[in-house]
Amino acid sequence: MHKPAKAAMSYEELRGTIASRHRELSGRLQQIAEFVLDHPTDVALGTVAEVAQRSGVPPSAVVRFAHALDFRGFTEMQQVFRSRLVAGVAPSYKARLARMKDEEKSILGRKPAAVFGRFIAEAQSSLVTLSQSVNARDLEKATGILAKARDIYLLGLGGSFPVATHLAYVLRKLGRRVVLLDGIGGSIQEQSHPASSEDALIAISFRNYYPDTARVFPELVARRVPAISITDSVLSPIVEGASVVFEFQDMPEPALRTLVAPMCLVQAIAIGLDLDLATD
Repeated sequence: MHKPAKAAMSYEELRGTIASRHRELSGRLQQIAEFVLDHPTDVALGTVAEVAQRSGVPPSAVVRFAHALDFRGFTEMQQVFRSRLVAGVAPSYKARLARMKDEEKSILGRKPAAVFGRFIAEAQSSLVTLSQSVNARDLEKATGILAKARDIYLLGLGGSFPVATHLAYVLRKLGRRVVLLDGIGGSIQEQSHPASSEDALIAISFRNYYPDTARVFPELVARRVPAISITDSVLSPIVEGASVVFEFQDMPEPALRTLVAPMCLVQAIAIGLDLDLATD
């Protein structure tokens, strides 16, 4: 018999439990863990069959996953995900997106105007989530790390590269010393070699995580470079060892990833750093 979950378990506590036990789970249960962390709203509002279908596993595996986390079943685990919505993460934009996905099956839904509307809805949804997930303490800690840095190293490759290059542009305009780790010509090791504890690193990566980002990040952290991570999951390869983690939950699929929210965040960090220095 499985013991009941803690009655007072919060969503954040559950996320921490999933992250700490992830490596101990079987491959199939790891697959479910990654899905539920990436799509908490879908878990809160879906049936066990719908969650199983979306995560690519049989319903029995979803139940086993709940048991592995010490819940009596899927319904009890789902209540924790629903508490997240009750706490203020409103699914209004997600409901709108779900309706638009259904409309895509029609000829009308495949027209450019419908695609345009879908991108706008995704951008609005990501900004709402950003406003509810980022707190002042993390922003102040991030700007504090950057304010002390000799050089700021930016690591964002693949689909995250536009965010890194824009941040590099803004920081340089503000007079900061920036090293953009672009890896051109296979030079990323040489580019990152001078980084030390006197510098700072901002790493940006979303699923599917770019291999060079996942490889270089722990190397710099091991050299005691203070790191700020911008990612989409507590299971991301750029979370462990980071001083500050900004997590974008419910990130859209790559084809619909507008990057509006990450751009907004990095601009706020850069301008916030400049304001902090101006008041010192």
